[in-house]
Amino acid sequence: MTSSPSSSVDSENIESVGLMAKSLRRMKCSTKPDKRLILILVGPPGSGKGTQSSMIKDEYCLCHLATGDMLRAAKATLGVKEKEVMDKGGFVSDDCVIGIIEEAMKKPSCKKGFILDGFPRSVVQAEKLNEILARQGTKIDEVLNFVIDDAILEERITGRWTHPSSGRIYHTKYAPPKVHGVDDITGEPLIQRDDDTAIVLKSRLEAYHKQTEPVIDYYAKKGVVANIHADKLPKDVSAEVKKVLSL
Repeated sequence: MTSSPSSSVDSENIESVGLMAKSLRRMKCSTKPDKRLILILVGPPGSGKGTQSSMIKDEYCLCHLATGDMLRAAKATLGVKEKEVMDKGGFVSDDCVIGIIEEAMKKPSCKKGFILDGFPRSVVQAEKLNEILARQGTKIDEVLNFVIDDAILEERITGRWTHPSSGRIYHTKYAPPKVHGVDDITGEPLIQRDDDTAIVLKSRLEAYHKQTEPVIDYYAKKGVVANIHADKLPKDVSAEVKKVLSL
């Protein structure tokens, strides 16, 4: 099947917009201070971590290391047992996740620092992360804890759509794209992830409360946790995040 002239032009326009956006970001980042910043975002699925990560990474020129996205990208190379755990909304083994995270930290785009989204999910992972960062002569600067009631999350999750290549997140009710089904910036199609369902959400919340909430206590004892009220509109949550980080 051959492409029509119009579809070819559309593809060229989308590619040009993407390249321009990358060029502008590089220019903006070249003027930013060289201070290295390492953040952890903690919160249940649907709490808005991804939306706020997009804002933070642009402001501070950080790379966004979203464990869920990286695991989905690596799913083809995982073992059968790990794939089954992911499909049920559970957590894969520590060794698997830590290996992926440690490798991602080495990317040139992480030179000014990074945002960890979805990691660590247990105290054991937090301790392993400390070991990795200690070898690099650095540490966690801030842990943002996105606080929200479970009852609000189902509507958020089931209405969520994502732009795969950038990680931008939209919502059919709270943050719809300008044109239904396509990314505002590139015009590329949005997708709804397989795990954005009520059934998988229930399993993910159970795992979050059992395994991840102790991580908040772990970092609170180190004095680096800031609670973010995530039940507000995205712009209001962004304002609270900026205040905490003094952006």
